[in-house]
Amino acid sequence: MYTHSKQLTYAGKPLAEAQKVLILLHGRGGSAGDLISIAKYFNLEETAIIAPQATNNSWYPYSFMAADQSNQPALDSSIDVLQSVVEDVLSEGLKRGDIYFAGFSQGACLTLEYIGRNADSYGGAVAFTGGLIGQQLRRERYTGNIAGTKVLITTGDPDPHVPVSRVEESAELLTELNADVQIKIYPGRPHTIINEEIDLANSWVFS
Repeated sequence: MYTHSKQLTYAGKPLAEAQKVLILLHGRGGSAGDLISIAKYFNLEETAIIAPQATNNSWYPYSFMAADQSNQPALDSSIDVLQSVVEDVLSEGLKRGDIYFAGFSQGACLTLEYIGRNADSYGGAVAFTGGLIGQQLRRERYTGNIAGTKVLITTGDPDPHVPVSRVEESAELLTELNADVQIKIYPGRPHTIINEEIDLANSWVFS
């Protein structure tokens, strides 16, 4: 099973000069550059953008709702890469409240999993079509206080990869961690990011 090395693509302000940081996580089969091309539409100024690249363009091999062990060690390695990026940001003197996350599909799931396992007061998080990871959600994995961090979770109905039920279950669990969660379900929307989602992310998280 593959694990990940720390391969990063940067855009926006240099990290040493930034007031905020946006960490972008691509979907399965995607690349770091995919979401960077979308980030220009986000309402974030003076922001450094950091986009990690998954080995083989996939953060973990199977569905995010597959049996837990089937996605290891890739999933733990993915979270380790994300943790290392956060530590890099903090080492520049920024705070967790200056850090924003956004991901699509597999990257959206990883975004939620990271903030759930590392609950703290972040700038905000956007999960474009995602949910917390696991065959069943194990509440004991998620501790701490997200302290009012705004979290947006979207999906289509139906979506071929992310069922509405898991979005709702994830939102409920993150709310228990004191996240300020909004979910948005788009009937009949294909597995992609649409303009309405970007507008909602701007008004809700990046405002």
